[in-house]
Amino acid sequence: MLNIFARASVSRVTDPIGAWLLRRGVIPDVVTVVGAAGTMVSALWFFPQGQLVVGTFVIGTFVMFDLLDGAVARARGYGTPFGTVLDAGCDRLADGAVFAGLTWWCFGVGDRRELAVAALICLVSAQVISYIKARAEATGLSAGGGVMERAERYLVTLVGTGLTGLGLSWAVDVALWLVAALSLVTIGQRVAAVWRSATEGT
Repeated sequence: MLNIFARASVSRVTDPIGAWLLRRGVIPDVVTVVGAAGTMVSALWFFPQGQLVVGTFVIGTFVMFDLLDGAVARARGYGTPFGTVLDAGCDRLADGAVFAGLTWWCFGVGDRRELAVAALICLVSAQVISYIKARAEATGLSAGGGVMERAERYLVTLVGTGLTGLGLSWAVDVALWLVAALSLVTIGQRVAAVWRSATEGT
């Protein structure tokens, strides 16, 4: 949802940066891999140690690379099928690492075993949401949209971890349970979208 409303505003910022990177020989695939690798390493290093504030800011920085690879591709004038698949795969790895890191924190220094349930729901549902769309599109159907897409997941989760790291201990609980609940709603929305798309074509 945020992807639709924020795309034009974000592009005004990222497109000049993408053009600058392209002039220096940086290709979109490199930006994709660096962003995903940085997100994964940061999430699996900082969160399990309870360094929620640092982790939030470092992960947030690398998440911005997910916007820049598209900006570099637009500056170049084209994308590639390989780049599309690489981007999707890296997104899934990064999503999994963020919620795996938080699950690790819940079982470890965070000592929040009950919250680990929400983190695991977030981890699994994030993959399912993306898979439904990809599988539907491969079948010639449509299944986009939903109240908790990738941008919303990151925004809500990182606000929660950042505020908890700053002393608002309940913020991460609200964030993870909210993401978990709305992710399940989004799965339902995408399944319904697939059903509508399938029945309209019959």
